[in-house]
Amino acid sequence: MSTNTVAPPRLSHLQAAIRVVLALVAAGIVIGVAWAFLAPPINLVIALTKAGDRVRGYVGDESDLLFLGAFVMTGLLFVMAVTAAVAAWQWRPHRGPMMVGALSVGSLAAAGAAAGVGAVVARWRHGVVDVAAAPVTPEHRVFYVHEAPAVFFGHGPFQIAASLIVPAGVAALVYAICALSTKRDDLGGWPPVEMAYLVAPADRPATGPAPTAVADPPSDPWPPLPK
Repeated sequence: MSTNTVAPPRLSHLQAAIRVVLALVAAGIVIGVAWAFLAPPINLVIALTKAGDRVRGYVGDESDLLFLGAFVMTGLLFVMAVTAAVAAWQWRPHRGPMMVGALSVGSLAAAGAAAGVGAVVARWRHGVVDVAAAPVTPEHRVFYVHEAPAVFFGHGPFQIAASLIVPAGVAALVYAICALSTKRDDLGGWPPVEMAYLVAPADRPATGPAPTAVADPPSDPWPPLPK
Protein backbone atom coordinates (compact mmCIF):
# COMPACT_ATOMS: atom_id res chain seq x y z
CA MET A 1 0.00 0.00 0.00
CA SER A 2 1.41 3.35 -1.06
CA THR A 3 0.92 6.30 1.27
CA ASN A 4 1.03 10.04 0.75
CA THR A 5 2.44 12.20 3.55
CA VAL A 6 1.49 15.57 2.08
CA ALA A 7 -0.48 17.76 4.50
CA PRO A 8 -3.89 19.22 3.60
CA PRO A 9 -3.46 22.67 2.00
CA ARG A 10 -4.82 25.82 3.60
CA LEU A 11 -5.99 27.12 0.22
CA SER A 12 -8.29 25.47 -2.24
CA HIS A 13 -7.02 24.56 -5.69
CA LEU A 14 -8.95 27.46 -7.21
CA GLN A 15 -7.48 29.97 -4.74
CA ALA A 16 -3.98 28.65 -5.42
CA ALA A 17 -4.54 28.93 -9.17
CA ILE A 18 -5.71 32.54 -8.84
CA ARG A 19 -2.62 33.41 -6.81
CA VAL A 20 -0.37 31.87 -9.42
CA VAL A 21 -2.04 33.88 -12.19
CA LEU A 22 -1.77 37.13 -10.24
CA ALA A 23 1.88 36.46 -9.39
CA LEU A 24 2.68 35.85 -13.05
CA VAL A 25 0.94 39.05 -14.10
CA ALA A 26 2.99 40.98 -11.53
CA ALA A 27 6.13 39.31 -12.84
CA GLY A 28 5.14 40.32 -16.38
CA ILE A 29 4.85 43.96 -15.33
CA VAL A 30 8.33 43.84 -13.77
CA ILE A 31 9.70 42.19 -16.92
CA GLY A 32 8.17 44.91 -19.07
CA VAL A 33 9.85 47.68 -17.04
CA ALA A 34 13.16 45.82 -17.03
CA TRP A 35 12.97 45.23 -20.78
CA ALA A 36 12.43 48.94 -21.45
CA PHE A 37 15.78 49.67 -19.77
CA LEU A 38 17.68 46.65 -21.14
CA ALA A 39 16.67 46.62 -24.79
CA PRO A 40 18.84 49.03 -26.83
CA PRO A 41 17.09 51.75 -28.86
CA ILE A 42 17.07 51.82 -32.65
CA ASN A 43 19.23 54.56 -34.14
CA LEU A 44 17.72 56.28 -37.16
CA VAL A 45 18.75 58.94 -39.62
CA ILE A 46 16.32 61.36 -41.25
CA ALA A 47 17.63 62.99 -44.40
CA LEU A 48 16.38 65.61 -46.82
CA THR A 49 16.75 64.65 -50.47
CA LYS A 50 17.51 67.05 -53.30
CA ALA A 51 13.87 66.83 -54.31
CA GLY A 52 12.87 68.08 -50.87
CA ASP A 53 11.50 64.73 -49.60
CA ARG A 54 12.19 63.49 -46.11
CA VAL A 55 13.42 59.92 -45.85
CA ARG A 56 14.38 57.81 -42.89
CA GLY A 57 16.81 54.92 -42.63
CA TYR A 58 18.89 52.93 -40.22
CA VAL A 59 22.45 53.71 -39.28
CA GLY A 60 24.86 50.98 -40.40
CA ASP A 61 23.76 47.60 -39.07
CA GLU A 62 21.27 49.14 -36.69
CA SER A 63 18.49 47.32 -38.54
CA ASP A 64 19.52 44.24 -36.54
CA LEU A 65 18.24 45.98 -33.43
CA LEU A 66 14.72 45.56 -34.79
CA PHE A 67 15.05 41.89 -33.82
CA LEU A 68 17.24 42.38 -30.74
CA GLY A 69 14.50 44.06 -28.70
CA ALA A 70 11.99 41.30 -29.47
CA PHE A 71 14.62 38.66 -28.73
CA VAL A 72 15.34 40.17 -25.31
CA MET A 73 11.63 40.20 -24.50
CA THR A 74 11.23 36.57 -25.58
CA GLY A 75 14.27 35.53 -23.53
CA LEU A 76 12.99 37.22 -20.38
CA LEU A 77 9.57 35.61 -20.76
CA PHE A 78 11.18 32.21 -21.39
CA VAL A 79 13.13 32.44 -18.13
CA MET A 80 9.97 33.52 -16.31
CA ALA A 81 7.98 30.57 -17.70
CA VAL A 82 10.59 27.97 -16.72
CA THR A 83 11.04 29.45 -13.24
CA ALA A 84 7.29 29.67 -12.65
CA ALA A 85 6.70 26.06 -13.73
CA VAL A 86 9.44 24.72 -11.44
CA ALA A 87 8.23 26.85 -8.52
CA ALA A 88 4.61 25.76 -9.04
CA TRP A 89 5.69 22.13 -9.06
CA GLN A 90 7.24 22.61 -5.63
CA TRP A 91 3.79 23.63 -4.31
CA ARG A 92 3.05 19.96 -3.84
CA PRO A 93 -0.52 19.96 -2.44
CA HIS A 94 -1.79 21.80 -5.54
CA ARG A 95 -0.20 19.67 -8.22
CA GLY A 96 -2.57 18.75 -10.98
CA PRO A 97 -4.43 19.94 -14.09
CA MET A 98 -5.70 23.15 -12.48
CA MET A 99 -2.15 24.27 -11.78
CA VAL A 100 -1.21 23.61 -15.41
CA GLY A 101 -4.13 25.78 -16.50
CA ALA A 102 -3.10 28.51 -14.07
CA LEU A 103 0.44 28.47 -15.41
CA SER A 104 -0.74 28.66 -19.01
CA VAL A 105 -3.23 31.46 -18.42
CA GLY A 106 -0.84 33.32 -16.14
CA SER A 107 2.06 33.09 -18.58
CA LEU A 108 -0.14 34.33 -21.41
CA ALA A 109 -1.35 37.25 -19.29
CA ALA A 110 2.21 37.96 -18.15
CA ALA A 111 3.42 38.12 -21.75
CA GLY A 112 0.67 40.58 -22.60
CA ALA A 113 1.43 42.69 -19.53
CA ALA A 114 5.16 42.68 -20.26
CA ALA A 115 4.62 43.71 -23.88
CA GLY A 116 2.17 46.48 -22.98
CA VAL A 117 4.13 47.92 -20.08
CA GLY A 118 7.43 47.57 -21.94
CA ALA A 119 6.11 49.42 -24.98
CA VAL A 120 4.69 52.26 -22.87
CA VAL A 121 7.85 52.70 -20.78
CA ALA A 122 10.14 52.46 -23.81
CA ARG A 123 8.08 55.04 -25.66
CA TRP A 124 8.23 57.31 -22.61
CA ARG A 125 12.01 56.94 -22.47
CA HIS A 126 12.81 57.38 -26.16
CA GLY A 127 9.88 59.40 -27.41
CA VAL A 128 8.21 59.15 -30.80
CA VAL A 129 10.01 59.82 -34.07
CA ASP A 130 8.18 62.45 -36.12
CA VAL A 131 9.71 62.53 -39.57
CA ALA A 132 7.71 65.60 -40.60
CA ALA A 133 8.97 67.58 -37.59
CA ALA A 134 12.63 66.59 -37.94
CA PRO A 135 14.91 69.70 -38.07
CA VAL A 136 16.38 69.10 -41.53
CA THR A 137 17.10 71.99 -43.86
CA PRO A 138 18.95 72.44 -47.14
CA GLU A 139 21.95 73.48 -45.04
CA HIS A 140 21.65 70.54 -42.60
CA ARG A 141 20.21 67.66 -44.57
CA VAL A 142 20.88 64.88 -42.03
CA PHE A 143 19.40 64.46 -38.56
CA TYR A 144 20.18 61.56 -36.22
CA VAL A 145 17.61 60.28 -33.78
CA HIS A 146 16.66 57.07 -32.01
CA GLU A 147 13.35 55.34 -31.33
CA ALA A 148 12.03 52.72 -28.93
CA PRO A 149 12.94 49.08 -29.64
CA ALA A 150 10.41 46.64 -31.05
CA VAL A 151 8.48 44.40 -28.66
CA PHE A 152 7.47 41.77 -31.22
CA PHE A 153 9.22 40.29 -34.23
CA GLY A 154 6.55 41.70 -36.52
CA HIS A 155 3.31 43.63 -36.63
CA GLY A 156 1.16 40.83 -38.04
CA PRO A 157 -1.53 39.27 -35.82
CA PHE A 158 -0.04 35.79 -36.10
CA GLN A 159 3.44 37.02 -35.15
CA ILE A 160 2.07 38.84 -32.13
CA ALA A 161 -0.04 35.84 -31.09
CA ALA A 162 2.94 33.48 -31.42
CA SER A 163 5.08 35.75 -29.25
CA LEU A 164 2.41 35.76 -26.54
CA ILE A 165 1.73 32.02 -26.64
CA VAL A 166 5.37 30.89 -26.41
CA PRO A 167 5.70 31.48 -22.62
CA ALA A 168 2.46 29.60 -21.93
CA GLY A 169 3.64 26.63 -23.98
CA VAL A 170 7.03 26.59 -22.28
CA ALA A 171 5.49 26.68 -18.79
CA ALA A 172 3.09 23.82 -19.61
CA LEU A 173 5.90 21.76 -21.14
CA VAL A 174 8.23 22.16 -18.15
CA TYR A 175 5.40 21.27 -15.76
CA ALA A 176 4.61 18.17 -17.84
CA ILE A 177 8.24 17.08 -17.67
CA CYS A 178 8.13 17.44 -13.88
CA ALA A 179 4.93 15.38 -13.79
CA LEU A 180 6.59 12.60 -15.75
CA SER A 181 9.29 12.38 -13.09
CA THR A 182 6.90 11.14 -10.39
CA LYS A 183 5.61 7.59 -10.09
CA ARG A 184 2.29 8.47 -8.47
CA ASP A 185 -0.89 8.88 -10.46
CA ASP A 186 -1.96 11.75 -8.17
CA LEU A 187 1.47 13.45 -8.60
CA GLY A 188 1.83 13.41 -4.82
CA GLY A 189 -0.74 16.18 -4.44
CA TRP A 190 -3.92 16.58 -2.44
CA PRO A 191 -6.21 14.69 -2.00
CA PRO A 192 -4.05 11.58 -1.96
CA VAL A 193 -5.02 8.57 -4.02
CA GLU A 194 -4.09 5.29 -2.41
CA MET A 195 -2.75 2.74 -4.84
CA ALA A 196 -2.78 -0.91 -3.80
CA TYR A 197 -0.61 -3.42 -5.53
CA LEU A 198 -1.64 -7.09 -5.61
CA VAL A 199 1.16 -9.17 -4.16
CA ALA A 200 0.80 -12.86 -3.32
CA PRO A 201 1.66 -13.58 0.36
CA ALA A 202 4.84 -15.52 0.92
CA ASP A 203 3.04 -18.28 2.90
CA ARG A 204 0.46 -18.88 0.20
CA PRO A 205 1.25 -20.02 -3.30
CA ALA A 206 -0.13 -18.01 -6.16
CA THR A 207 -3.51 -19.25 -7.26
CA GLY A 208 -3.91 -20.63 -10.72
CA PRO A 209 -5.72 -23.26 -12.71
CA ALA A 210 -5.71 -26.71 -11.16
CA PRO A 211 -3.27 -29.05 -12.81
CA THR A 212 -4.83 -31.51 -15.16
CA ALA A 213 -4.45 -35.16 -14.17
CA VAL A 214 -2.52 -37.22 -16.63
CA ALA A 215 -4.80 -39.86 -18.12
CA ASP A 216 -3.75 -43.51 -18.17
CA PRO A 217 -2.13 -44.55 -21.37
CA PRO A 218 -4.57 -46.28 -23.71
CA SER A 219 -4.56 -50.09 -23.47
CA ASP A 220 -3.55 -52.16 -26.43
CA PRO A 221 -6.75 -53.42 -28.10
CA TRP A 222 -4.93 -56.50 -29.39
CA PRO A 223 -3.85 -59.24 -26.92
CA PRO A 224 -0.19 -60.21 -26.92
CA LEU A 225 0.77 -62.90 -29.36
CA PRO A 226 1.61 -66.34 -27.89
CA LYS A 227 5.23 -67.21 -27.84
